[in-house]
Amino acid sequence: MLTKFQTVASLYRQLGLRWLTFRFAYAFRLRTGLIRLQMPLYQWADRPLKTWLKENVPSQPDEYATWRKQNSPKFFFNDVGAGSPRPAFDWKFAIEEADRILSGEIKYFSHEFQKIGFPPDWHQDPISGIKIDASKHWSQISDEGETDIKFIWEANRFSFVYSLVRAYAFTHDEKYAKAFWQLTRSWVESNPPNAGPNWMDGQEMSLRLMAWTFGLYAFINSPSTTSQNIADLTTIIAAHAERIYSNTDFAIFTRGNHSITEALGLWMTGLLFPELKDAEKYLSFGRMSLEREAKNQIFSDGTYSMYSLNYHRFVLHIYLYAIRLAEINHCPLSPELKNSIANSITYLSQLIDPQTGEMPVYGSNDGALVLPLNNCDFNDYRPVLQLGSFITKGKRLFESGAWDEDLYWLCGPEALQSRVNAPQQTTQSYPDGGMYILSNAKSKAIIRCTHFKERPSHADQLHVDLWWNGHNIACDAGTNLYSGGGIWQNGLARTSVHNTVTVDSKDQMKMVSRFTWTDWAKGKVLQHGNDLWQGGHDGYKPVTHQRTVHMLDNDRWLIVDHLNDAQSHHYALHWLINDLPYTQKGSSLCLWPASHKYKVQMGLMNGEADFTVVRADPKSTRGWRSKYYGQKQPAISAMLEIDQTSAVFWTFFGFESDEIKLRGNVLRINSVEINF
Repeated sequence: MLTKFQTVASLYRQLGLRWLTFRFAYAFRLRTGLIRLQMPLYQWADRPLKTWLKENVPSQPDEYATWRKQNSPKFFFNDVGAGSPRPAFDWKFAIEEADRILSGEIKYFSHEFQKIGFPPDWHQDPISGIKIDASKHWSQISDEGETDIKFIWEANRFSFVYSLVRAYAFTHDEKYAKAFWQLTRSWVESNPPNAGPNWMDGQEMSLRLMAWTFGLYAFINSPSTTSQNIADLTTIIAAHAERIYSNTDFAIFTRGNHSITEALGLWMTGLLFPELKDAEKYLSFGRMSLEREAKNQIFSDGTYSMYSLNYHRFVLHIYLYAIRLAEINHCPLSPELKNSIANSITYLSQLIDPQTGEMPVYGSNDGALVLPLNNCDFNDYRPVLQLGSFITKGKRLFESGAWDEDLYWLCGPEALQSRVNAPQQTTQSYPDGGMYILSNAKSKAIIRCTHFKERPSHADQLHVDLWWNGHNIACDAGTNLYSGGGIWQNGLARTSVHNTVTVDSKDQMKMVSRFTWTDWAKGKVLQHGNDLWQGGHDGYKPVTHQRTVHMLDNDRWLIVDHLNDAQSHHYALHWLINDLPYTQKGSSLCLWPASHKYKVQMGLMNGEADFTVVRADPKSTRGWRSKYYGQKQPAISAMLEIDQTSAVFWTFFGFESDEIKLRGNVLRINSVEINF
């Protein structure tokens, strides 16, 4: 009882009374069944198209389809079917993926195909085989059951529509349009309104709305598109918008990307389907919410309040989609919103590795990719930065490549001729989001030290990612699974897998659920110059932890950790190293990331520490990383541990030929001496 009270008290201090009150009230609505009365079950036949339309709009399928084609608001493109020019991109991957969809395979989390059938069972997890009862009201289904609900939701997002559209544009083959309508019809038949897992989450429904709308505009003039298809799709879009609008307060109080996605779903429905009775309500509410959430969630320095780079890309896709669609229809969003998105593009352009397009796998990473409109890998952020730079600044960041295709779809072929203005990557501070960069000749250190303004994603204060010559040498573990059970229940969010120090094998904060931390550790930056960064956090009080990152000449780095208390503790310095060939000598690893031999060496100023190296431990989360949701890959976990009252750890990153000697309180690296 005391523990529960302490948890509630911590949530009250950090999230406020309104948040707590809403959560208790929402739980009451769920448990009493009140929410089922507010959003009741019904059948599609109970509410045909006529019940959703304004009085002056015809509702018979043939008449409505004609009206729709004549009065349709503008979209990113006019026609992608026969007679339209084929996009000048490599078409093989898009066609291969679209053909696999037709054979019953869908790419999960933008990476691995799963055989799910055509059409699939919309309520079955293809990994575990578990099905969720689709006859229940959505509020009676838990998202913490035997299976990870994301494996059911993934196919239901309809992200595969973008592949069908791309293949159709490249080939003008009607089989892709037929597949779109067949899958949509199957979904409708299997998912009556408010029944089953696919009506649980407004964000999932909004992503489905985006995909369906993209497909409607792409296939509207296809010979395979019937008047009944158009009428039916408008009906299910209207039902989705009503369900989202009825429960937006839940998304708003999650204080994250759900509210942005749902706002886009409503605003887009109101804008592109003005024939609906509630179109003006959706348009007004959606616009207001998009503007409000941009102010609340995107910090002034361009960083994002969910402390996750993948979720940052997620909301950028949402906002870029909205900004461009608003401009096309002559109802632009505010300059302030556009400026905040531009700041985010500038921020991310400093984090990205230009050689690979990758960034640190910082914070929660659930495999979400809102606009899969190119052949790039999921971890390549060049498509969103290319698109974002053009939409907000009229210039591209990168020379032409596969990452231009998003730009083609949303802005047209003319955008591909815009000027390239690649920013120089330099030492940077982003204090609102707690991200700091030190830039060396061919390497950079990315440091996290945050005074949290919103809910933390991972317990990763003072974590350091180190990049050298296109290689992520010291890396973040990522996420793997939110609901994996046991140690994999969002296990890679914990401090122990990050590149920092743990004290007494504890997290820096207290995890009370998969996504909720209490007693937030407060980070504080003490110094940030051109070649040195220093900061600390209070997550282990009374133990103090201070980290100093020294940038040495020619891509060499020294990281020093000071820990101190009056009592003895178990201190463990951990580094997660990319899975590269290596040899070990004492507490030193020599890596072979390319033609060079890169050294990682750890040490302790006083005392005898235990040094261990583990790769892919089958019984723990140690020695694993996850670049794609639901998948984990081996990594090298190096750890130095000691029990004493204070400890001064040091870690050197450099090259095999570097000489390191410790004498007293002086560490000599080649000819450079550093006093501790």
